[in-house]
This record gives sequence, C-alpha cells and structure tokens, in this order.
Amino acid sequence: MSKDQLTNQVRRCRFETGEMTQQALAERVGVTRQTIIAIEQGNYTPSLTLAMKIARTFSKTVEEVFQLEQ
Repeated sequence: MSKDQLTNQVRRCRFETGEMTQQALAERVGVTRQTIIAIEQGNYTPSLTLAMKIARTFSKTVEEVFQLEQ
C-alpha cells in the first residue's frame, strides 16, 4: 500500500500575495514561523482548522492550497 503525501502551495501563495513573509502568515493564522516553515517543506501536516485558516488568508479553497498525492 502506498503512502499518501500532502503537498502544498503555501510558499507560492505567499509570493502571489505581495511576498507575504512566513512570520506575517504565522501571525495571521496563530502559529509560529517554524510551523509555517515545516508546512512549506512538507515536514508537518497541518490540522484541518489550520489548513482552512491558511487557505482563507489567501482567499483560496483548501484544495487550491493543499493537495493529497498518492
């Protein structure tokens, strides 16, 4: 059985939004900058609530920011 992997477009979304910094995104969604770094690098899978907050920050759906790769 293959393992599913969650990929994301957080970094791309930050740069499309006036080059928002990791720190600014972290403050808007209520986490640390280190959490944003880990999400962008694929080392941390955010909770559904956090994924929704991140997507909402960029006026996108969760599916536009996060993708499940099989």
